[in-house]
Amino acid sequence: SAQSTDGKVNEVTKELFNVAPNPYKLANMKYETVLDIIRSVGLAPTKAKNLIKCSQLLIDEFNGEVPSSTEMLTTLPGVGPKTAAVV
Repeated sequence: SAQSTDGKVNEVTKELFNVAPNPYKLANMKYETVLDIIRSVGLAPTKAKNLIKCSQLLIDEFNGEVPSSTEMLTTLPGVGPKTAAVV
């Protein structure tokens, strides 16, 4: 995100993935728990909601797998063209 450094995002991502290594775990986490983990990155409240919604959609629409096309990635909450391009 433009609001956070890559180093901070990488640090928070590692912590989040240690707790929730797949969309099934993340989709079942409480919003407050996700928010506590990612609080140090910019726009954390919105990102926490989007992470949970995105995980639920990955399960419901993509059998728990991350889609490979930019077109499908950008249908997920919080995923725009910039993020889709690096996935």
